[in-house]
Amino acid sequence: MPDQLRPPDPGEDPAHLRRLLEDDPVDLYENAPCGYFSALPDGRVVKVNRTFCAWTGRAAGEVLGSRLQDLLDVGSRVFYETHLAPLLRMQGAVREVALDVVRVDGSLLPCLLNAVELRDPGGAPVLVRATVFEATSRRRYERALLAAQRAAAESEARSRALQQVVSEVSAATSARDVAEVVVSRSREAVGASGAGLWLAADRHPTARPGASVPPFELVAADGIPADLLSAMEAAAVGGAELVRGGGVHTVPLGVGIRAVWPALAAAMEETGQEALVIVPVDADSRHLGALVLLLGAAGDSELIDITEPGQRGSLAPADADLLATIGRQAGQALERVRLHEQAARQAQRSAFLLDAARLMASAGDVAETAERLAGLTVPRLADVCVIDLVTEQGLTRPAVRHGDPLRRGLAAELQERHLPHRGSLHPSVQAMELGRTVWIRELGERWLAEVTSDERHLEIARALDLVDLVCVPLLAEGRVLGVLTLGSDRRRGPFTAADVEVAEQLALQVSQVVDKAQRLELETRTSHTLQANLLPPAPPPVPGLAVAVRYLAASRGADVGGDFYDVVPLPGQRVALAVGDVVGHDITAAAVMGQLRSVYRALLADRPPPSAVVDRLQAGWSLFGLQRMATALFATLDPGSGRLLVASAGHLAPVVVAGGSARLLDVRPARMLGAPPAPAPAAEWAGVLAPGATLLLYTDGLVESRDADLDEGLARLLDAAARAGTADPDQLCDRLLAELAGGLRPDDVALLAITRSP
Repeated sequence: MPDQLRPPDPGEDPAHLRRLLEDDPVDLYENAPCGYFSALPDGRVVKVNRTFCAWTGRAAGEVLGSRLQDLLDVGSRVFYETHLAPLLRMQGAVREVALDVVRVDGSLLPCLLNAVELRDPGGAPVLVRATVFEATSRRRYERALLAAQRAAAESEARSRALQQVVSEVSAATSARDVAEVVVSRSREAVGASGAGLWLAADRHPTARPGASVPPFELVAADGIPADLLSAMEAAAVGGAELVRGGGVHTVPLGVGIRAVWPALAAAMEETGQEALVIVPVDADSRHLGALVLLLGAAGDSELIDITEPGQRGSLAPADADLLATIGRQAGQALERVRLHEQAARQAQRSAFLLDAARLMASAGDVAETAERLAGLTVPRLADVCVIDLVTEQGLTRPAVRHGDPLRRGLAAELQERHLPHRGSLHPSVQAMELGRTVWIRELGERWLAEVTSDERHLEIARALDLVDLVCVPLLAEGRVLGVLTLGSDRRRGPFTAADVEVAEQLALQVSQVVDKAQRLELETRTSHTLQANLLPPAPPPVPGLAVAVRYLAASRGADVGGDFYDVVPLPGQRVALAVGDVVGHDITAAAVMGQLRSVYRALLADRPPPSAVVDRLQAGWSLFGLQRMATALFATLDPGSGRLLVASAGHLAPVVVAGGSARLLDVRPARMLGAPPAPAPAAEWAGVLAPGATLLLYTDGLVESRDADLDEGLARLLDAAARAGTADPDQLCDRLLAELAGGLRPDDVALLAITRSP
């Protein structure tokens, strides 16, 4: 109304302003800053303002008569039919309903619609009046807000995924555990259809030259079909791009991948994969391997993938950053668990080597050492252990051991047959000839056929099902003593470089033990030969006497010493008897003993009495050049009369056993041989050995011990001789040795028993 109008501002044209205000209702409808239209209940537009027509790019005649639904895009049309129209019927009005109107050029106009439904007195709908507001800026703001919210949610999800990865790999105790966590969590984090982790394979400088060693090995995989996984493994073995280092990069299915890996490209295309994402796994600037993810159709997902084909093969920068971080975390975790595993394995290996050293220290001969060592090695270090030794008779195989009870028969057959021969291609022979470790990491059919000796040997080699073989030569001071061969089957898996180092350390220990044992065996054989040649032969038969002799070497040290005995028939029906003990228990003592016995026999040519023998030996000891001192007892016995003469050079008195009793003869000893000569001649005991009595001559090894003095030992000897209950010298010797010389003996024992016939 005119009286309600504000006064015009200076400079305004009052007439023009009044004209505008008087035309306000029509102009406000037609040129309002919003669209107006009226429509019938079925949606046909019956009235529309100029603003709405201008927004849509249509003339009023094009809009009038059209249904509102036909002016909307597909989504808004569905919303109109299923939501807006029913709500308008129920409530009679709607507020701020978002719709997209299709312009004449096909573009969309975001709008907010307010509408009321006019009804007749009976409540039937008559007309719909609607107001339309352009919402382009608001929609842009809402979308930006939603995008920001989505980005924040995705960032939070990535943070949670990373935290979960860090938490789970921190609790992992093996490289496989780390790999499984990284594969599953990274796949979930970026929505990949599949994932696998390849790590660099272990190498060793002693591996067989030319052997095919895969540079990368699959450790864990998730969601990858079998055929596609095989193609990816083949590409990883080929190396290069698929598992290379560097940053996270995407390899789309295209001309490049088809040219390099046609089989992989075909498998990807068949399973609906569009790209590979390569995530390097590094630690301290060292490339450990790569995490490979597949982008494409998920074959094992229960959800419907609404992403259009051709749109799955891209990776958001934020996801790439997340995967790069996961790769670094995986590398650090792998290094940690590997260090832990190495420390644990090293402790186990050290314990194994310590046990092996203890075992070999307590073993006896070479064969026993080899057998016990093979039993320790299997299964702690290997599934198969073979020990071959070089002997004077050629190559021998003292030990073969297999950890599988079902295959031990095959191992026994290998031990009895199929020994490798010099010049063959067998790795054990190669190790001995080259003087270094030979590690075979690929036991293919062709290789087995080359190294086996016949068809049965090939059958056994196949049945063992070994995956690799380590042959370490046994060396001592440049001499080849044999070879230690260890094998690992498919259940255990291949050896590591650290396992080979343990095998080499074990071989070093074995070499030292075998060398020492072989030297000891040589010394033992030498000492036995020397002792057999130095001791007199079996005593000759003497009428009227029964004679028995015994010689026992000490339990420790060389089986040779300075104890001796002798029985020499003399002209005139007499018999010369001797027993002695050279100081020491070695080759020198045995040599002195042999010289002393030879000089003694030479002196018997003049048939001197026992005391004269002692005097002559003491006087000429320095002339004989003998290097050791000795005790000795010399006697002569007449079998017919029983007359007995005895002289001692520092030796123990003989024992006479008769009638169930035993006594020591009262022989006064002179100084031992090699000591400064005595001022007086040696004393000589004279007496008669009664018929049926037995004279015992012995060395101190029979009566001396570390836990009792000599008197106690002599008392035990007398007691044992009295209780023997026999006049047979052989039986008496056996019973005395069984009772007095059993167990460990610190010294040799020489025993001479002479029984005069009744």
